[in-house]
Amino acid sequence: MALAQEDIAVIQDLITKSLSESLESGLANVRYELELRERIVRVEEELKHQRTLMLEGFKQMDKRFEQIEKRFEQIDRHFERIDKRFEQMERRFEQVDKRFESLTTRIDRFMVWSFATTLTVGGMVIAAIRFLP
Repeated sequence: MALAQEDIAVIQDLITKSLSESLESGLANVRYELELRERIVRVEEELKHQRTLMLEGFKQMDKRFEQIEKRFEQIDRHFERIDKRFEQMERRFEQVDKRFESLTTRIDRFMVWSFATTLTVGGMVIAAIRFLP
């Protein structure tokens, strides 16, 4: 069974088409791989840039927290001064309380002495009136 010249030409055309399609698909695969690699490189660069931005943001947050901490320390010092002032006021009030207590004691003694003196003078006046003719 011999092949005719036309059959051989058809077979050659089919082989040529098949080889060219496989080469084209191979080239397409190579182009696709190159595009993928380029995209991967771009994604990695973007991730690196994002990482640097995040690190810078964290540094700025740390600085801000340090500023807030310093502010709280200043507020604590202010409150300590206020507490000392309240302690001074409390001591003054205690002194005033002691003075009022001593004044109250003196007034109580004065009232007792005044009442006793009034009774004594009244008793002497009554005694004098009785014994006088």
